[in-house]
Amino acid sequence: MPIDADVARLAKGSTLATVVTLMPDGQPQALLTWIDTDGENVLVNTEPQRQRGRNIRRDPRVTVLLHSAQDPWDWAEVRGHVIETIDGQKACDHIDELSRKYVGRDYANPIGPQGRVIYVIKPDKINTPRSLGRR
Repeated sequence: MPIDADVARLAKGSTLATVVTLMPDGQPQALLTWIDTDGENVLVNTEPQRQRGRNIRRDPRVTVLLHSAQDPWDWAEVRGHVIETIDGQKACDHIDELSRKYVGRDYANPIGPQGRVIYVIKPDKINTPRSLGRR
């Protein structure tokens, strides 16, 4: 299932997203994060040694809730699964792109020894106010 226009618009803007993965005991872990899209999938950039990375390696199912800060009724939920992990220079360049989008400059935080990764999330189900008949 490709992303729809609402997901693309929110992911390409400066919308923060809540990314939900599953802990080893099945409990959800939710974190606010910067978000992006390649036009077909949702992209999440992180460090692989973090809890989110460990969760995804064990269970690739992910839910991403994109929510506009300007309009409480402008949101999209993407339920999907990670189909690819991109690392190396491409992931480092991507975090700089995201940082410029969100804060106006290259990523300034130190990057750990394992570098960065991009998780490519293929949508299985998308919910938006429009798809639910609420807008």
